[in-house]
Amino acid sequence: MPKPTTTPTTTPTTTTDTDEQAFLAGYDASQYPRPSVAVDVALFTVLDDRLHVLLVRRADHPFKDRWALPGTFLGGTESLDDAAARALHAKADLDDVFLEQLYTFGAPGRDPRTRVLAVAYYALVEPGRLLDAVARKRDASLRLARIARPSGHPDEETGEPYAIADDGVALPMAFDHAEILAMAVHRLEGKVGYSDIGFQLLGETFTLLDLRRVHQAILARELNKDSFRRTMLDRRLVVETGEVLTGVGHRPPALYRFAKTSPTPDNREGAR
Repeated sequence: MPKPTTTPTTTPTTTTDTDEQAFLAGYDASQYPRPSVAVDVALFTVLDDRLHVLLVRRADHPFKDRWALPGTFLGGTESLDDAAARALHAKADLDDVFLEQLYTFGAPGRDPRTRVLAVAYYALVEPGRLLDAVARKRDASLRLARIARPSGHPDEETGEPYAIADDGVALPMAFDHAEILAMAVHRLEGKVGYSDIGFQLLGETFTLLDLRRVHQAILARELNKDSFRRTMLDRRLVVETGEVLTGVGHRPPALYRFAKTSPTPDNREGAR
């Protein structure tokens, strides 16, 4: 028996739809201020047991020769996340790194050229990948700067974390990037104890000492070896690989990997 034919149904156009189309057709966006939107990224890694950030020396005014976080202006059809990823690719030749939105900075005078809102991100990458990327770029304007934290003797200007040169002198920052950097460091300090972001700064396999050094670099303080080990194992954050680190003596340490299904509060964030 042949199947009965059906006529496709369409949703009728309502008066509300018609009114909205007419409103949008006659909408004049020029009657409202339209500030520019920038995306800036604080890209961190750990080198020599210290937290470092990637900076770019500005070649043009404003703030010529000062140091800035990698950034870009938002494209007209681009998402914020895509703009942040594009900035890291263009400035540091890096793709597929951990990125998380930090905060929106909108002080009226933060950019002397015009009104610019900056959506800040922080990013984390293992040192080997970052060093290789910087070497590939061969860009003299790129710099890995160490993060210094006030410890009883606050920085004269802000009392906040800041980037320093090899001689320990604070690097002059462009725009409000010193404020962005300080907030990003505080975010790392607050999250490393309860989330899995520290694993983003390590390779696929690592020792528990490697992991503890990452946590110490972010927190800028020593951690008890035994209690740290117990915490990582009790929370099932790491899994033994069955392998050991070679070439380090007669008692080589065990190698671990990140337990991607670990039951941490932020397991959904930063998963590899």
